[in-house]
Amino acid sequence: MKRSELVLLLGTNLGEREENLCLALNMLDKAFGGRRLRISPVLETEACGFDGPPFLNMVVVYSSARQPGTILNICKRIERSMGRTDAPEYDAEGRRIYHDRIIDIDILFYGEHSVNTPSLTIPHPQVESRPFVKDLLQML
Repeated sequence: MKRSELVLLLGTNLGEREENLCLALNMLDKAFGGRRLRISPVLETEACGFDGPPFLNMVVVYSSARQPGTILNICKRIERSMGRTDAPEYDAEGRRIYHDRIIDIDILFYGEHSVNTPSLTIPHPQVESRPFVKDLLQML
């Protein structure tokens, strides 16, 4: 598999938010062999889809040749190692129920890859509905 730009969104609204982002970023740097290409500034936003404390969000871009499923596993492993325990929940109509989180790592884009499985969708389906994501992408 050839190298592509991997665009990740990091978010946190619990605990020491700045430290959470730094720790997640350090773990991602290690997992991706220091192939970080760009990083956005940190942006504080209101919680989307639920009432909760504000989030700190940032976007980071890596160069990767890994399979999308492997990247998802790396992101989930980092989330769990930082204390995230919630599994996705859905309401009766099938809409996702969101909660506060110590860290959230979403795969926004991965080069020209398009994935649509029950566990992973690339490009991320909520990029267009979250204005702050577009703002962060423009800051890269």
